[in-house]
Amino acid sequence: MAQHFELELGDIKVPVKVITEHRGGVRAATGKHGFILRIPHGTTKQTFLKHWDWFSDWARKVHREQPAIFDRFRPKEYVNGQTLTVGTRTYTLKIIFEDRISQAGRLLADGIIELKLSTKVDAAARYKSAKTLLSRIVGQDFLPLMIQRVLALNQQHFQKSINSVNLKYNASNWGSCSGKANLNFSTRLLFAPQEVIDYVIIHELAHLTEMNHSDRFWNLVEKAMPDYGQHERWLKLNSKACDF
Repeated sequence: MAQHFELELGDIKVPVKVITEHRGGVRAATGKHGFILRIPHGTTKQTFLKHWDWFSDWARKVHREQPAIFDRFRPKEYVNGQTLTVGTRTYTLKIIFEDRISQAGRLLADGIIELKLSTKVDAAARYKSAKTLLSRIVGQDFLPLMIQRVLALNQQHFQKSINSVNLKYNASNWGSCSGKANLNFSTRLLFAPQEVIDYVIIHELAHLTEMNHSDRFWNLVEKAMPDYGQHERWLKLNSKACDF
C-alpha cells in the first residue's frame, strides 16, 4: 500500500511516497519523482510520526549535502525576452502577465512566441501552463517538417500506409504507433539531434509491420538503421535535457 505526502525543504516541496510492506525496519531513499519511505505493516499512527521525524531529519541532511539533486523540484518560470532553442530553431519569448483565468499563447513573426499568463496562480502553475503552451506552439511549428521526414523515411525503407502523424507532449515515451497507423511523437524529441529523431521515426515505422518488439521487429529497425543502438543510448543519457 502506498500513500503520498510532501516535505518542505527550504523553498521547495518534495513529493514523498510512503510504502507499507512486509519488512522489519524503516528505509528511506531518493527516487526519480521524490523521496520513498518504506515502513512495516502494522505501524501505528504514533510510531509512524516517529518514523516521519527520523525521515525528515534524514531528508534535510540529504538536501544539505546534495542540493543539486533537488533542482528538479524547484518551481521554474519563463521570463520575458528569454530564448528557447529547439533543434535548429530559436524562439524569443514575449511574456505578458494579465489578471485573467485562462492562459494563451501564439507564434508571431520572427520566431517570437507570445504567452499571456495569469497572475491569479502561483509560479509553479504558471510554469506548467507555459510549458504546455510552448509544447503545443513549437509542435505546430515543427509538424510540417516532421511529416515530411516521416514520409521520406517510410518511402525509403518501408512503403507502408500511414493514417496520420502527430506531435504532442509525452513524458512517458518518445513515440508510438497505433493499430490504425497513427504515428505519434513527443515534442520532447524535437530537442534531439536529427539522426536521433530519425531513429525514433524508423522505430515507429517498423511497428507498421511488426506491432511488437520481437526479433523480427528489431531486424527491420537494424536493416533501416544499422547504428540504431547509439541513438537509443543518446536518448537514455540525455532524456532530462529534452524538455521545455
